[in-house]
Amino acid sequence: MADTAAPPIAAEDIAVPPAPAEPEYASETLYIQNLNEKIKIPVLKASLKGLFKSYGEVLDVVAHSNLRMRGQAFVSFESADIAKKALKEVRGFPLYSKPMQISFAKSRSDAVVKKLDPSTFDTHKARRLEHKKETRYTNPLKRKFKAKKLAAELDGTSAAPVTKRPNVQMPDEYLPPNKILFLQNLPESVTKDQLMALFSQYPNLYEVRLIPTKKDIAFVEYIDEGSATVAKDALHNYKLDGENKIKITFARK
Repeated sequence: MADTAAPPIAAEDIAVPPAPAEPEYASETLYIQNLNEKIKIPVLKASLKGLFKSYGEVLDVVAHSNLRMRGQAFVSFESADIAKKALKEVRGFPLYSKPMQISFAKSRSDAVVKKLDPSTFDTHKARRLEHKKETRYTNPLKRKFKAKKLAAELDGTSAAPVTKRPNVQMPDEYLPPNKILFLQNLPESVTKDQLMALFSQYPNLYEVRLIPTKKDIAFVEYIDEGSATVAKDALHNYKLDGENKIKITFARK
């Protein structure tokens, strides 16, 4: 009986699964979602700029408080390569306790066009405004709001103007990024060496300062705001003594 064993398979005949595909395009602008909606817009913009500026010049940060844009923002850089690196390394970072969802924006921002292709800026802006005008009330919620507002005006029942809110001091939790962190609720037995060991886990630590007359607070300074932000988000509510949670906020400027 003839030998019917199959011939050996050559290495070049073995199918190799394709490598994961890179995104089809990269933009200079990142589109960020799942941001903490409780953070005030000026604070959120400052936090995003402080976080991303370590990758390169941040041309602009766009965020709005309206219903359509709540929890979203756009961060623009001067090149797509910078944006690509930032997307890869920052995606999922828990800014204000919510992991960021990051993708490339579908179109160039005003800041990018003005910086990289200023001769086309007027045309770009005109197209954007025209698109905004065409789609302004395509959202069902906006149509409903516009109809209610119009009906109220016709009935003479439109709401009274909102009085200006009093000027109050911003809570510690919403202070803009700072390279100096303010620590509260520390164990009174804490030492400078303990805090140095804890915060030196994160790069660019510069100094730790204890307050001799107030042992439950301290200041921790980093070289830049981005490094301080990383340490703050990682160690806020950390139980240094296994019981009490450390409160960490940005120091007031």
